[in-house]
Amino acid sequence: MAAKMAGFTIEARAIRKTYGKKQVLSDVSFMAGSGQCVSILGGNGSGKSTLFSILAGVRRADGGSFFYGETELLRHPARIQNVLGYVPQADPLMEELSAWDNLRMWHDKKTLKKELAEGSLALLGIEGFLRTPVRKLSGGMRKRLSIACAVAARPAVLILDEPSAALDLACKENIIRYLTAYKAAGGIVLLSTHDVQDLTICDACYLLKEGCLRPYVYDGDFHKLAEAL
Repeated sequence: MAAKMAGFTIEARAIRKTYGKKQVLSDVSFMAGSGQCVSILGGNGSGKSTLFSILAGVRRADGGSFFYGETELLRHPARIQNVLGYVPQADPLMEELSAWDNLRMWHDKKTLKKELAEGSLALLGIEGFLRTPVRKLSGGMRKRLSIACAVAARPAVLILDEPSAALDLACKENIIRYLTAYKAAGGIVLLSTHDVQDLTICDACYLLKEGCLRPYVYDGDFHKLAEAL
């Protein structure tokens, strides 16, 4: 999890992306501060994954900026890895390796043992399947392992693309527990979700529709949210 840190902000400014003749993102802007969780809501194909992959440095934007404090990250993608952990919908795990070996690609052995005993990895509840090959893990196990790999460098910002999709209640609880502790340590969480349970830890929500992002206040009315998507 993120180490306790002084307050900081991230800010996306006028992010744009077009595929062919379709403008997927049109001047998308938002801010978040240390200790906050921000949810990006939207229907399938609305551009959430595109936005997150741009912020993570995986895909190029057609225009716009992404600031971590005073540092603009999109023009210096090498810096993104120093401050940001990213968990896409499709996990980046090595199928033929065990969970332990996947973690060893990101953690040194000493740090890994400490984190498993008392740190972020303990909160994620992965110790029970460390020696299991990834190809034999359930969806929930794979998602928790993907998060564990993403937080190896103790990033200040964590981007999660539908972290609770198709997970059982126990797995969802593990992830929410971890994200709550991550926020308390001062980290910023950006997540996209179709699960209203995830919204319980969010400090702000935005609705992405027709390429535009606008604030959305979720008041517990799921039907109203579904109609707004």
